Formats: sequence, C-alpha cells, structure tokens
Amino acid sequence: MHIGIDVGGTNTDAVLMAGDRVLATIKTATTQDVTTGIRDALDGLAEAHPFAPGDIDVVAIGTTHFTNAVIQASGLAATAVVRLGLPAAAGIPPLTGWPARLRSAIGEHVHLCHGGHEFDGREISPLDPDELKRVAEDIVACGVDSVAITSIFSPVNQEMELAAAEILRAQVPWLRISLSHEVGRVGLLERENATIVNASLLPVADRITGAFHAALVKVGIEAPLYLSQNDGTLMDAEYVRRYPVATFAAGPTNSMRGAALLSGLSDCVVVDIGGTTTDVGAVVGGFPRPATTEVDIGGVRTNFRMPDVVSIGIGGGSRVVLGEESVVGPESVGLRLHTEGLVFGGSTLTATDVAVAGGLADIGDPALVAHLDRARVRRCLDAIARRVGVLADTMRTSAEPIPMVLVGGGSVLLPDSVPGFDKVVRPENYAVANAIGAAIAQVGGEVDRVFSAADGSRVDILDKAKDEALRKAVLAGADEDTVRVVEVEELPMAYLPGDAVRVRVKAVGDLVLGGTR
Repeated sequence: MHIGIDVGGTNTDAVLMAGDRVLATIKTATTQDVTTGIRDALDGLAEAHPFAPGDIDVVAIGTTHFTNAVIQASGLAATAVVRLGLPAAAGIPPLTGWPARLRSAIGEHVHLCHGGHEFDGREISPLDPDELKRVAEDIVACGVDSVAITSIFSPVNQEMELAAAEILRAQVPWLRISLSHEVGRVGLLERENATIVNASLLPVADRITGAFHAALVKVGIEAPLYLSQNDGTLMDAEYVRRYPVATFAAGPTNSMRGAALLSGLSDCVVVDIGGTTTDVGAVVGGFPRPATTEVDIGGVRTNFRMPDVVSIGIGGGSRVVLGEESVVGPESVGLRLHTEGLVFGGSTLTATDVAVAGGLADIGDPALVAHLDRARVRRCLDAIARRVGVLADTMRTSAEPIPMVLVGGGSVLLPDSVPGFDKVVRPENYAVANAIGAAIAQVGGEVDRVFSAADGSRVDILDKAKDEALRKAVLAGADEDTVRVVEVEELPMAYLPGDAVRVRVKAVGDLVLGGTR
C-alpha cells in the first residue's frame, strides 16, 4: 500500500492506495505547523480504512514549502556564488536582475574565477587552484556555508565544476555545494540562477524533510519517504536535501498525473482548482508537458526542468465582491476558509460560498448564503467559467479537440461544461487528485545535453543519451525491469558550429519496494 500526501496552502490531502485502487481519502485543513497537519491527515486515513503501519510500502509527499521560501525570501542560507569563465562572461555578473529582497537574503558573495569550456568541450581558460583557495578564505571570513558553482557550458563538460568543488571542500570541509550541471540546463545565467536558488534552500530542505520524517515516526510508519518533483516522478529525502529546487511546481504536476489516472486519459488539458489558485496544464502520454522557456521563480529567471503550467488567482477561498461585474480573487482566505467562509459561519464572501449559492456544491450550511442575489451569483459563476476556459485554451497546440479534466476541491466552482471544450470530465476522487498523483508517481532519470558531430552519428548520440537516462532512473531507485524511455527531444542548435544538437531524454520506472532502498 502507498500513502500519497499533498500539502497545499489551504488543505492537506491524503490518500491510501493499493496499486491503482483508492482505498481511502481525507482532506484536512493545512496547519501552520505542517507536521501536525500531516499527522492529522494520516490519522484520518487510519480512521477511514484501518491499516497497520507496517503494511505501508511508501509515503510520497508533495509540498510547496520550498517555493514559498523563495517567494517570501524566508529561511534562505547566505550563499557564495562562484562563476568559472574568466576572461569571458564578466559582462553580466551573477545576481543581475534579482529582486532586492532575495539579494539581501543570500548576501552579495560573488566570485568571478578563471575556467569554463566552449560548447565543444575546449577550455576557455585553465582552472586556477590558488584563485579558488582565496575564494575559500573569503567564504570562511564571511561565515558562508552554502556555495553555488557554475562553469560555462558545464552541461557539456562538468570537469571544472567538480574540480572547483573538490578544491573548496579541501579548504572548507563543511561547505554545502550545488553544481550547476546537476541543477539547470544550457543557458549560463538561468542555470546559474537555478543553482544559487538551490544552494540557498539547502537548510530549508534539511528542516522540512526532518519534519516530515518526524510526522511519520509519531504515527509509527517506518516506510521510505519520497517527495514529489516537478516532472511527475519521485525523489528520496536524501535527494531532496541536495536538490530542493526539484520540488517546485510539484503540486500541479501531481494533480495532472492524478487526473490522467482517474480519467483514463493520457492526453488532456487538466484544470486544478485549489483554495487559492487555478493551475492549468497539459498531459501528454500520461505525463505533464514540460515548459520549453525560462521559468520565473520569485522574480528570478531560471531554466531547470518545470511543467508547462499557467495559473490565475481563482480558488475556493478567493474573496468575492458580488455585483453587476463581480470581482473574484486574487486575494484568498487560504487555510482560513473553514472558519471565514459564509457557509462555515464566517463573515467573508468566498468563491465557495458563491458555488454553494449557485447549486454547484453542497458544502457547509447553504442557508447561510440563501440571501445572495441569484442573478449576480449566476453571472459570477459564468465569469469564472469563461476566465478558466480562456486560460485552458492557451494550453492547446493545435485546433484538434482535446478533453478537459477538472480536479481539485475548488473545481466545484465550474459547471460540467466549459466554453471552448466539447468534453469535460470530473472523475471520481477529483478533489484529492494531487495526493493520488503523489501516491502513483514513479522514479525518473533525465539527460539534457549538447552533443556535436564528434560524439558520433545521430543514432549513436540518441543511444548514448537514452542509456544515461535509464541509468539515472535506476540509480534514483527505479526497478531496472520496469524502466522505459518516455520522452526524446532533439533541438538542432544552428547558432553553434559543429552540427551541435541539444538532446533531452526522460526515462521512468516503478519504485523498488520491499526495503531494498
């Protein structure tokens, strides 16, 4: 049996599953103390479907903690930034364009050093060990524990990043180091930004994974803990401690995976409406379609792997001003919905109240919203459906009809028909699709590299990338007998000489169970 948990801004959802079969679901209010919220969800599952703690094989959790830490600039570590590239790449220094609050949170510890490679692996300049030893001295003097190392074209050749990390650790053994070739993709500034964000989150990762472990221990569950990452696969707690950025956008990703399972549709547009936002994405072949452009995280441009998701501030907890032209969101009562919403005896008109008044939902006490003007309620609900329909339409890549799948507790805001879509599916257990997506997630491995003609023929290059992706999935904890390649993408890079091509390959497999991890 698997337990899947999704910690959202309003609710914490949990499911107990045996394979693809849902045994029990629970939706509880997210607490300020997240450990308590998870423990409450686990207790609720045990009441709905009693189980022995030893019967649980895996616990998978999706969380927004790391995203929120960056957006709020809270709890981030002071981080030294080391760029290997001199005499090139000095024109735009690290942290350029970062919001002031984030620069202040991590400090202005920037070091430009010699090193780096061209796209074909040739050195720009040799690494200077003495230069890096002086950097280490400055890091100690400033009291910095986290370091982000980025070398030009390190996705092609990682040698200098690895060598620089070894030199710094020899001088300062307690350093926590993030290497850009392990975090981001081709594109120096965005990859560097992603690496800095990752390094600054390392203490947050230690704290959050420790809290999740404590919650499981308190209810007697000793099963392996995994966290959801943003490509629809899982990573163990140790991996999260090294690469916390991989959790960004895991919530919408889980919802899309869960929606695909519950609806039986491998290709669809998924609309996930929670308490605060509506997230819309596309599922292709059962997995979320990845974004192909840079992603903005808290005002910082990054290029690590993210799903193609668009969002608006409409959710079950959205504040509503009801009038001839109603205003819905983006402000939300969030986790206070269960006390502030009118149907729960509160004094704030929310989108949930409007849905209840319009007959779309049976939540709380409908008598408490009976006084709302029915015509205005209907116009408000129609406006919500139109806004979501327009947003979902942006996910199309062709004029061909594509079904829409509605999930999330807030999807009660929408009727069974949405403008622009011929088929709208609201599957069973739609309200906890995010937790289901976490519970069924597999383990993945991905390769994203630039190859040149010197690396062999097209077939040789693709075989090399596929083998590496399969190997990474197995190392991450996948059962070797179940691993398969699910995505292959080739992008010729015409602006580089040597017939350069960027190849991205993704492989997934089922978790190895039975205590072997």
